[in-house]
Amino acid sequence: MINERVVLIMGGTKKKSIGQADKAQSAQDSAQGSFAKKPEKKTAKEAKLAQQQAKQQALLAPKMEDKQLLKTLAPLKAITVYGAARALGLNAAIAAQTLRTLESKNAIRKVGGYSGHYIYAPVAALGGGQAQQT
Repeated sequence: MINERVVLIMGGTKKKSIGQADKAQSAQDSAQGSFAKKPEKKTAKEAKLAQQQAKQQALLAPKMEDKQLLKTLAPLKAITVYGAARALGLNAAIAAQTLRTLESKNAIRKVGGYSGHYIYAPVAALGGGQAQQT
């Protein structure tokens, strides 16, 4: 009789942890037809996809003409690689490549800087026409 009493007092189901209780609750909701959790997962996936697309877009060269690029860079006090990257929404390596391309087309010119950290200026702002290289 004493042994039976101990079994009755000590027996019963164990209290579930918070995570297990949440899973059980979501399973009950999905069984009832409430799919509240699934749209949240889709929005999280969409946000991650949008972030990946933004990273990929930053690695692509801009599809602008030279005049449009110069118009975007003209308001900058000093045209640097990092300033151009911010203004154009590009990766710094792609911005540097874009600036070198504009320099080879004589649209901009190096006016200062050293060791890869050059400062550029539009040729039109320097007196127009073909600029002399120094």
